[in-house]
Amino acid sequence: MKLRRWTALSMLMLAGCHSSPKRDDGLFHIVFQADWYPQPEIGGFYQAQLQGLYKAQGLDVEIVPGGPNVIGGQQVATGAAQFAMSSSDAVLVDNARGVPEVAVAATMQQDPQAIMVHENSPVHSFADLDGHSVAVKPGAIYFQYLVKRFNLRNVRETPATYSVANFVRDPDYIQQAFVTSEPYFARRAGSPVRTLLISSTEFQPYRVFFTSRQFLSAHPDIVQKFVTASIQGWKNYLADPTMVDAEIAKLNPAMSPEQMKFSIETLKSGHFIEGDGTPDSHLGHFLVDRWNRTYQQLLDLGVIPHPLDPSSAYTTRFAP
Repeated sequence: MKLRRWTALSMLMLAGCHSSPKRDDGLFHIVFQADWYPQPEIGGFYQAQLQGLYKAQGLDVEIVPGGPNVIGGQQVATGAAQFAMSSSDAVLVDNARGVPEVAVAATMQQDPQAIMVHENSPVHSFADLDGHSVAVKPGAIYFQYLVKRFNLRNVRETPATYSVANFVRDPDYIQQAFVTSEPYFARRAGSPVRTLLISSTEFQPYRVFFTSRQFLSAHPDIVQKFVTASIQGWKNYLADPTMVDAEIAKLNPAMSPEQMKFSIETLKSGHFIEGDGTPDSHLGHFLVDRWNRTYQQLLDLGVIPHPLDPSSAYTTRFAP
């Protein structure tokens, strides 16, 4: 995306984030832009909504489903949403392009993004990808990192289809995947798989939710309330997903109970949400060193057009 487009979005953000969203009943209306369709990977936010945790904080939260063509940064920049989901590397890139987003808490301590191969594939490491075709989202930063980190001179990129149909048909097919999702569909279709987690390399961005710098400045109390309720929602959802899963089944009938069970169990077993239990890794938490490392990696890749202070892209003020 060209810089002038992001500059225009910044101007729109200045105009769109200060309207009064307080309702007649006293609740502060919040639009939260999810990054995908209703699914367990967004479950903690639905838990906070359904359980009344947002309302107890004086918030009326509307969760808007995402999808492959929805860009949360644009929604927040134009004032269409007050919060959205993303990854910490994407937030840093947006800031470098002139869109002042601020990540306020981590949705996941580790990213479930992975490369998925067939069980019998000769690819057993990222270095083995050289000479193969990989279906990924065009411009994916993590894939640019893999190409440079593992010196993949002959890897061929094809556009991701957000489906496993090609994977099931072709025993040599390799594609991007969330370990909480695509492996389920592939195995159900009779294709055993292996996955290579991107976070197993030194590239370890957080999954985050963010707001605009303008909204944060104008409503720090609202940001704190949203973060507090969201984190509690995630704790409660991981403890008992029953209520939210029933709601997700209504909102997204394509998602079966078996798929939801697979996603939740994978989120838990992989400690994606709350981290591995060390003092520096727990639900919602940010590490300054990790943000700095991601920023330096983006500089080295050349995906950030000019240097910036990485601390401007996040805050440790609101999460525990």
